[in-house]
Amino acid sequence: MLPSTKWMINPSWAQARYDEIKKEVSGYIKKIGYNPEKVDFIPISGWHGDNMLEKSPNLAWYKGPTLLEGLDRIVEPKRPSDKPLRIPLQDVYKIAGIGTVPVGRVETGVLKPGAVVTFAPTGVTSEVKSVEMHHTALIEAIPGDNVGFNVKNVGVKDIKRGNVAGDSKNDPPLETIDFTAQVIILNHPGQIHNGYTPVLDCHTAHIACKFSEILTKIDRRTGKSIEDKPKNVKNGDAAMVVLIPSKPLCVETFTDYPPLGRFAVRDMRQTVAVGVIKEVNKRAAGTKAAVVAGKPGKEAKGKDAKGKDAKAAAPGKAKEAKGKGKK
Repeated sequence: MLPSTKWMINPSWAQARYDEIKKEVSGYIKKIGYNPEKVDFIPISGWHGDNMLEKSPNLAWYKGPTLLEGLDRIVEPKRPSDKPLRIPLQDVYKIAGIGTVPVGRVETGVLKPGAVVTFAPTGVTSEVKSVEMHHTALIEAIPGDNVGFNVKNVGVKDIKRGNVAGDSKNDPPLETIDFTAQVIILNHPGQIHNGYTPVLDCHTAHIACKFSEILTKIDRRTGKSIEDKPKNVKNGDAAMVVLIPSKPLCVETFTDYPPLGRFAVRDMRQTVAVGVIKEVNKRAAGTKAAVVAGKPGKEAKGKDAKGKDAKAAAPGKAKEAKGKGKK
């Protein structure tokens, strides 16, 4: 993080104002997990060009870096390409002459043509025929790449936005039965009790989840338990909560897959809480529920229905022909 204190057209260059802003912002970023002691607060004036590229004589009291120096100090984060593959789907397209093309951002792992991927929570498995980014074929896609990839023998109705693709041979994604999360209530007008069912925005999924049980109320900073099994929580409270999705969903723990382990709680057209996932109870692959989610039964049933319709139509045609013969 690199906060900059920006003076506009008529700068005062007052250190008192800089210290005031620094104190206020430090308190906020400390709440969300940053250490203010390791953050550079850089005073600048974009209009006058002060402290942007070179030290400004107007800021003799400031001993820190310029904006350019601050940007150069930032260490590029390591891309999690060594972890198993996870791609939350943003959309699924059917392109003439190509087939089904899911689109999404590679969050962890590496996607290559020829890989066999599994989509959760549906349980559909398919081979990747090709991978493209901005209409250019890729040998491999790494974390951060927004890609489209063509898959074999998968219909556009078999997978959808909110599904997660992963390597079928290396920790494949699975459907979530329930999960335990640390939730911080930010802006809720009342009290939240067991049974509360808001909508969760987690990666690309947008699904209602029930607050099945509020396990403990905890201290936001230390994470220590304050009260076991509280009746309710309200604004400013943090709690460990068990949530149950109302529809099939795939999530992961924040420690293993950060992009799939954080969420926002939406209600009344606003974000009322945020949370990180600590534990996930997954449905084992190949169970009856996973098969139903993959919808192979419905496809087979549809084919049978067509076969029955065809047989049913045959007697009708025979009667028509018989009728014409009589005439």
